Parts: sequence; structure tokens; C-alpha cells
Amino acid sequence: MNSRLLLLCLTLSPLCAFADAVRVSLQPRAAVGKGLPALQVHIDEPIAGFELKLKRGDGHEVRVKGGGEPGVTRTLSLEQPEGRFHYEGELVVRFPDSQEASMPLSFDAELLGPPQLTVAPEDVDVAGRKLRFKLSRPASRAQVTVLMDTGKKAFDGEVPFQNAPAGTPLEVTWPAAEGRVLSISIKAFDTSEFYTIVDLFPWRVEIPHEDINFASGSAEVPAAERRKLDASYALIADAVSRYGRLAQMRLYILGHTDTVGETASNRELSLKRARGIAAYLRKKGLKLPIFYEGFGEQAPRVATPDETDEPGNRRAEYILAVEPPALSSTPFPPQWRKL
Repeated sequence: MNSRLLLLCLTLSPLCAFADAVRVSLQPRAAVGKGLPALQVHIDEPIAGFELKLKRGDGHEVRVKGGGEPGVTRTLSLEQPEGRFHYEGELVVRFPDSQEASMPLSFDAELLGPPQLTVAPEDVDVAGRKLRFKLSRPASRAQVTVLMDTGKKAFDGEVPFQNAPAGTPLEVTWPAAEGRVLSISIKAFDTSEFYTIVDLFPWRVEIPHEDINFASGSAEVPAAERRKLDASYALIADAVSRYGRLAQMRLYILGHTDTVGETASNRELSLKRARGIAAYLRKKGLKLPIFYEGFGEQAPRVATPDETDEPGNRRAEYILAVEPPALSSTPFPPQWRKL
């Protein structure tokens, strides 16, 4: 951050000696973890020493003594919490002849963390090739990269935001391209050139499969049904071989039941069956991370009355994704269990 010269009035005597002896400049902003706001005292002529006396807006007092030979610049860091604070005070300079002069100080200083970028799941519209997000501070621009699962980029460039106020919905779009969107990388800058980086992975592939016919109340994969999971394993392994070089894939397994029985017991049964499928695929040789969840009768494919034996609702879903997939038809947020 470039220094900004403070315009300060001088009080007490000798005014001319003070003006010739000492200059003060301000570094008003700094990023958390990369320094602090600071005053710089530039010593141009001989002095006996100086003392900085400041009071911060929250009541905290700053007192620093120093000195140096002509040509020396003393950097006085301002320890403060994150945010913007006002300072009032003075710099008192002692001269070799024992006289003193003071320079009134009044300024603001900011310690800024990265701006916060928020994206709601419903604001990632892959089909519509657009994304909306909000920045916690006024936004100047964003560098955006949209990578497809073909390995090619649908977009790689800068999007201006014309210093939009904090919290304004900001939109980026990209042209049509072959394949599915694998990742969207956003490097968003505020008006002070502080930035934050967010990487999104909306990519997902639903693996087609034949559903397992479990015995009533059982979560054990029957021997006669294993060929179905063997076929699913082959499809998953093929997808990983094609896309795994681009990102770390994960498999998400969702279990469902029909409406026969109690809601709580059906959820527990669907969870155990999803885990049973996951365990079989792991034993088969699947190396990637596997997560599972059960929704019981609460997310039916076929709407039925209670206590209805509906084969279409006794099913599982296999989703290959990089991040937990967004699920629009489930009655509660999944609590993914890792196998």
C-alpha cells in the first residue's frame, strides 16, 4: 500500500524547526496477516527524540518513544483489531536545545481481512451458464475461470463490477462449451484491491444402475444381486478414469424406502442399505472416498399413501461429485457419513 502524506498543523514553537526536522506520513491500510497500518516518522534534521501519543476510537491508548539520526525513517505500527478506527493525538518532538514542539494528529486506519464472498446453492445455475454471489465490501472486479470436464476452459477472464456497493448481487456468465462444468474459480477484489478466492465444483454425474432387491428388513446385499453392483462399479471406475485427473472425485450414495413401516425405522433401514452398498463397492476395489445417507420414505420417487408397497421407491442413488451435491428433493439436509 502506498504511503499517503498526512496534512498536519504545527503548534507551539519552534514551528520552522519542527517543519524542517520531521515529516510524518501514514500507511492507512493493511491486510490481516500481512502487516499493520503504520505511521512513518521521517527524520530530516537532528532531534533529541520524539514521543507518539494517540487515542484510538475504542479508547485504547498508544504511546511510543523513539528517535534517530537525520535520514532515518521510523515505522510505528498501529496494533489494532480488524476494522476501521479513528485516531486522535500528537507527535511531540524534542530538539537538541531542549525545546519541544507538538504536531496534532487526526486520521483513520484500517486493518482488513479478505472480503467475504457468499454464494447460495440456488445462485449456481450451471444449466443457465451463470452464477451470482455477494461480496462483503464494495466490489471492483473478479477474475473468473470456468473449467469443463473436457479439460478446456469455457471462460477465463476478468469481469468488472464498477465499484458495486457491499452486498450487491454480482453476476458472471460464460459461453456454451462442450462437456459439464467441473469448476468455477472466482478471485474477487474489493475497491482497495484486497481479494478473496473461492473455488466451486458444481460437477456431478449420476451413475445409472439397477436397484438392489434387498430381503425385507435386511441391509445385506444378496448374492444374486451382486452382479448389479459389479456393473455399477465398472461405470464408476470408468468415470473416475476419465475425470479423476481433473479433480478429486467422491461417491455419494443415497438410500430410499417405500412407505410401509414407521418413518424412523425406514430411515434407519435406508441408511444401513446405503452403507451396505458402499461397503460392497469398497470391498470390490473402489478407492475414492465414499459417503452415504438414508432418507427412508421421505423423498419418494412415486407419490403414494402411507403403507404402500411401491417398488419404485425402494431405490438408491449413486452420485459422483467433487463436493457434496446439492439436493433439491430431500426433506432435510444430508448428514453425510464417510465409509
